[in-house]
Amino acid sequence: MTRQNKSSRVGAVERLLRQDNAIVLGSVLLIILAAAWYTITGIGMTMSAVEMTRMAGPVGDPMQMGSGSAWSANYALLIFLMWWVMMIAMMTPSAAPAVLLFIAIKRIGPEKHRTATFGFCFLSGYLVAWGAFSLTATALQWELEHVGLFDGPMMTISSGVFAGSILLAAGAYQFSGLKNACLRHCQSPARFLADHNRPGPFGAFRTGAEHGTYCLGCCWALMLLLFVGGIMNLYWIVGIAAYVALEKLLPRARWLVPVTGLALISAGLWFITAPLFSGI
Repeated sequence: MTRQNKSSRVGAVERLLRQDNAIVLGSVLLIILAAAWYTITGIGMTMSAVEMTRMAGPVGDPMQMGSGSAWSANYALLIFLMWWVMMIAMMTPSAAPAVLLFIAIKRIGPEKHRTATFGFCFLSGYLVAWGAFSLTATALQWELEHVGLFDGPMMTISSGVFAGSILLAAGAYQFSGLKNACLRHCQSPARFLADHNRPGPFGAFRTGAEHGTYCLGCCWALMLLLFVGGIMNLYWIVGIAAYVALEKLLPRARWLVPVTGLALISAGLWFITAPLFSGI
């Protein structure tokens, strides 16, 4: 093959890859915008996220709004969708680099004619992993409301001490070996894909689900902070999403994880011990 032919072939591959990237990025952006809009409008709740954010009280001391909705199968499904759509809005941006790298790998392999399809399969698997987390979060929300530690209307923990315990646990998890192992996979999608890339649409879905599982192992404790600040509190939603993206996209900022852990532990200890000094 002559040098000119090689150059022409490389140029064609680059053009196709740019086309794939444009299709996938456009689709990812639409998914993010749709999920964000659905979250902001309240995901079928009686109040929008903007209203709930405006009415949010101090951590562990929510505004009293009366009794919440009775749990039924329909209400549980609504809460699950609330969690899952919110996770889609929060986690899809940080998954985009891995999706683009995945379709780039497929473009130079034997399955190069369906790269965009593989990208969607990969992203679907990733989001299914967060669907599993959303199901668990829904069950946890029901249990907390059942035992009286959760304010249903404001969707936030109603105990300062319990809120402090979650902050403390989330901070401690920042120093765990599991957190660091999962974070390494999330920070290096190239290494992950080199070890887990599989052929076919189902293989792409499975690879995405595995990547989502590592991401879940990295971030699940941070997502539980939504119980502390308010599940529909936009400040906490945006803040946690931005921090997760920084953790993944700034692998050289190794100080970020332990510093965040110390900050969360300090905040947790404050909320747990504050009642002991309130009467002094």
